[in-house]
Amino acid sequence: MNSSNFNYLSRAMAAANIRQEVISHNIANVNTPNYRKSNLVFETLLAKELYGDNSDRLPMARTNDRHLPAANMPYIAMPTVVQDHETLMRVDENNVDIDIEMANLAKNQIYFNALALQMSNYVSKVKSVITSGQG
Repeated sequence: MNSSNFNYLSRAMAAANIRQEVISHNIANVNTPNYRKSNLVFETLLAKELYGDNSDRLPMARTNDRHLPAANMPYIAMPTVVQDHETLMRVDENNVDIDIEMANLAKNQIYFNALALQMSNYVSKVKSVITSGQG
């Protein structure tokens, strides 16, 4: 199970799970004055990991000859929660729109279900390969 498919799918499912919590937290605080909604950033970071764009990487320096070269160090995208300080919608300075959050909740559920289906298909294929020689 040490393949890139399994790695990407499991990290995407974990990100969807965290996004579910973030959205739920936003919904729970819809009437809290001065509350700023949070969003989860993952897909854009994963795209940078998969397709490049090294502009956001910190420069690496080897301080010892036994250190690995920077080119061999993979960039691993991890889900990041960011708070939205730009949008203001109400007088009480709360920026949660319940309709948008409910739509995001439904979208995230569909996304998670699609990932779970892909993971299930992948595991079934691996199981089939393992058991195909037995008879």
